[in-house]
Amino acid sequence: MNSSSASSSAPSLFSHLSSPADRLGFGAMQLPGRWAGPAVERATAVAVARRAVELGARHIDTAAFYFSATERANDILREALHPYPEDVTIATKVGPLRTATGEMYAEARPEQLRGLVEENLRQLGVDALDLVYLRVGRLKAVGGVPLGERFAALAALREEGLVRRLGVSNVSAEQLAEARAIAPVAAVQNRFGVLDQADGALVDECAGAGIAYMPFFALGGGHTDLASGNLRTVAERHGATAHQIALAWGLARSPAIIQIPGTSSLAHLEENMAAARIALDEDDLALLEPVTD
Repeated sequence: MNSSSASSSAPSLFSHLSSPADRLGFGAMQLPGRWAGPAVERATAVAVARRAVELGARHIDTAAFYFSATERANDILREALHPYPEDVTIATKVGPLRTATGEMYAEARPEQLRGLVEENLRQLGVDALDLVYLRVGRLKAVGGVPLGERFAALAALREEGLVRRLGVSNVSAEQLAEARAIAPVAAVQNRFGVLDQADGALVDECAGAGIAYMPFFALGGGHTDLASGNLRTVAERHGATAHQIALAWGLARSPAIIQIPGTSSLAHLEENMAAARIALDEDDLALLEPVTD
């Protein structure tokens, strides 16, 4: 399939969404805790997932490789939400291979992707996955590595009906084009946020092509101090936290963006979801433009 025919038939995940609240989802990575074990009790993790949907989250981001020594994100989501509401999209990712202790040691070969998709199907308890990303590069920077053979393997699983939509994660514009030449791409998941706007051109490209863009590390990934400079100024204007403004900024930045902040805390979840009610004006957005030389 050529790129023009692929893009014309690509199913949109955001064209039907009428408000910022519809584009504020939930990321499940933190639910099972980190490598050393669960951060919270299983019952609390289940309650967080359920509450996210109660508060309006219609996009849940997960992966079979989101696990700790004792818990798996997919198991928690299944207990919390199965049978899944018809209006909730469960997105998962395949590609990275992890050891039992959490190390990402390799990327799956094309012939291994079926097994990874089937693992997600079993864990989530479904016959078909709503959206599957091919995650490339593990934790490395985007670009430089062809993904066509691997994406074609996922596209074959879509043709079989095991996957409804396809996405790509941690990719460059060139890699996105390579994928779109093979099959429709419904979503991109890359690093992007108010303090890390390098992927802005790709965000705009996705919006123009009807492709959803779901940032990871929209809140800095725990490695960025958000409470500084103009972000703090805007937060004070709205009586909000810097994290809430970071989420609201993404929703205002592009209609293609679906935010998927993650947490294992009910209080933090309530705070995150409240960000959809913050309306940033032109002055706010001007203050949050990236600094250029």
